[in-house]
Amino acid sequence: MPKVKPAEEMSYEQAFQELEATVHRLEAGELPLEEALALFERGQALATRCNDLLDQAELKLRKLMPDERGGYTEADLDLEEESR
Repeated sequence: MPKVKPAEEMSYEQAFQELEATVHRLEAGELPLEEALALFERGQALATRCNDLLDQAELKLRKLMPDERGGYTEADLDLEEESR
């Protein structure tokens, strides 16, 4: 049986790809209860990892804003304001 990489050590792409495969297996509905529960728990860990990495990326986002001298300055990107 291959060793499963802990979700906390995965990149976003790795965790998301495995999460998609996990969801497809669970949706097929052909698993014994114990295996389905284990997959569900793994899916929860993968979803948490993806969410954590997205939160970290959001904190790093910056945007350039015009300043009073005709140049630009960096400011925090407000995603809620941008969607309005």
